[in-house]
Parts: sequence; C-alpha cells; structure tokens
Amino acid sequence: MTETQTDTVDQQEEETKITTQPLIPGLPNEIAELCLLRLPYPYHALFRSVSSSWNATITSPSFLHSKQSLSNTPYLFVFSFNKSTAKIQWQSLDLSSGRWFVLPPMPSSFAKISSPHALSCASIPRQGKLFVLGGGESSRSAVVYTALTNRWSLASPMLAPRTHFVSGNLDGKIVAVGGSSDGGGGEATKDVETYDPENDTWKASARLPMVLAKYDSAVIGKEMLVTEGWAWPFMFPPMGQVYDLDKDTWREMSGGMKEGWTGVSVVIRGRLFVISEHGDCPMKVYSSDDDTWRYVSGDKLPRKAMRRPFAVAGVEDRVYVVGEGLSVAEGRVSEGQNGEFSVEWRMMVASSHQARAQFSPASCHVLYV
Repeated sequence: MTETQTDTVDQQEEETKITTQPLIPGLPNEIAELCLLRLPYPYHALFRSVSSSWNATITSPSFLHSKQSLSNTPYLFVFSFNKSTAKIQWQSLDLSSGRWFVLPPMPSSFAKISSPHALSCASIPRQGKLFVLGGGESSRSAVVYTALTNRWSLASPMLAPRTHFVSGNLDGKIVAVGGSSDGGGGEATKDVETYDPENDTWKASARLPMVLAKYDSAVIGKEMLVTEGWAWPFMFPPMGQVYDLDKDTWREMSGGMKEGWTGVSVVIRGRLFVISEHGDCPMKVYSSDDDTWRYVSGDKLPRKAMRRPFAVAGVEDRVYVVGEGLSVAEGRVSEGQNGEFSVEWRMMVASSHQARAQFSPASCHVLYV
C-alpha cells in the first residue's frame, strides 16, 4: 500500500470514528444535537474544543441551518470606541442574563480608521448578521459578521469610497447613502448604492437630490428616512430626504418630521420615535396623520445613570439605549386605547464596570441568535 493510500485510509478511519462517537454519552445523537442547538452562541468556539464529534457537529451546514431556524433569542450588539486610545470594539449583551461578550476583532484593515463614525453599520436581525461599511485604505471595504459562527468575513467592496455616511436594511438589502468621498475632510457625495447579500453584489441606486450631512436615519417598511438634523447656530431648518426602495426614487421629507427630529431615532412596530438629546432627554413619537411629534408619557430616561452619546435600537415593544460606559437602559413602549404612547424605563447595565468605563457607543443593533 502506498503512502497516499495509507493516508486516505487513516483519514477515513478518523472520519468514521468521529461519526460513531456519541455526542453525549447515554443519549441518542438526535437528542444530543437538540441539546447542542440550545448552547449560547458566544461559547461555540469553546464547545468545538470539547471533542472531535462536537466540532464536526457544530460546524456542519445542517447544524447551522437548524440553529438559524431556532434563532429567537435577542442579543444587543454595540459598536464602541475607547475615548482615550481610539480603540474600536464590538460587544454583545445577552439581554436575558445581562452578560457581555466581546466579539472577535474586525479585519485589520478596519483598525486604522480616523473615527468610528467614519464607518456605517447596518444589520439583518433575523439572519443574525451585521454589516460594517467604509473601512480599509480605500474606504470601500465591507465586512459581514455572522452570529451563528461568531466570525467576520469580507464582502464585495462598495462601488465608491465613502466615509461618514448612513446605511440601512431595506427589505434585506443594505443601502449606503451619501457621505464624503475623500476621507471625510472634503467633497461630499450624493451617490447611493445597494448591496444584495444573497449575491454579494453592489449596484448604483438613485442619487440624493442634495448633499446631506450625516446625522441620523431610520427605516420604516421599504422607505429609508435620512436627516442631517439641527446644527449650530440653529438658524436654518434641517434638510431631510426619503428613499423609496420599490420606486428607486427620493422625495423631500415633510417639514414637521425633519424639524422635530431632535435626537437619535428608533422604529418600534412601524412607528418612528426619537430620544431627544436635549434637556432631560424626553421620548417623542411621530404622527404622519398631521405631520407632528408628540411626547411619550410615562417615565423619563434615567439621566443620572445614562450619559451621552447615545446609541439606540429597538425590537418588538422594547427600546434599548446605550450610553457612555456602555450603560444600558430598556424602555417598554405601550399604546393606549386613545392612541397615546407611554414608556416604562429600567436600568439593565450600569457603567461601573472598569473594562467598559472608557468605551462609548457609536451604534447598536439587536440580532436574533
């Protein structure tokens, strides 16, 4: 028998050993695999080291497919930066246990950025995926984080370089809007492009009618709302545009919406809310019927424990606000019979932990894992 044939036989014997080795002694493998499907996602790298059979099972496509179909536990993912060292880091918070996990670092090309705000982040929550755009030396790079595997992978680069821009998930497509085309220090761009994760391709979309400075954006259905917000000395009202995915067109944002958009936004069950960045940070909800904003009744955001800057994300009837030091407050939003909204706040995580005290949030997203 030749050396090559011997290696092949040894490999086949090893594979047979792995497939016949029980996952959990005393349990049928079908039952044991159901147990593995319930293991918390951040520990998968550790679980793979338990045995060769666990590693083969956890990394198999069929296991990942089953895991994705059962992905119903929300985690809060926070893109943060250290104010002293400018270090950037992704962390995830298990909303049921209150425990933080540090994600693997992004590819090295994203480590040399001037500011975390130069990048733009979007997500597809039900697929458990994060998208980070605008990194690399050319400011065209794009990476995807997949929670099921706890790994980053490169995506096709954007068509044009851009920094300090906004992006969002419209019906499973990632839309990148505006920004600066030369590193954020000069010429602004009206270019818009759309990424299809299924095909890993970008295509040009309808350009912005005007240049918009980066402030905030939100997605409701198949429309993306982009506003540049109020700017000092508040002499001119802000500009805003609305993108329609189906029509691939832009229209001007209504006057009431853009003038009352005075904070960071979150969409809860199809309604647009903002956490104001002024005073005691009240919460407002937009009414399209009369183009006005109304204050949300109930508790106020716990300002003694929450310090700006804020990043906000929502899921179902909950809103999560992340503040300096990665403190986290949860608000439960409810709608009364008269159509009025109220919110109840509670602190989930204080900023007292030394490892997180120097970090501030740039953005946050809720993913199902």
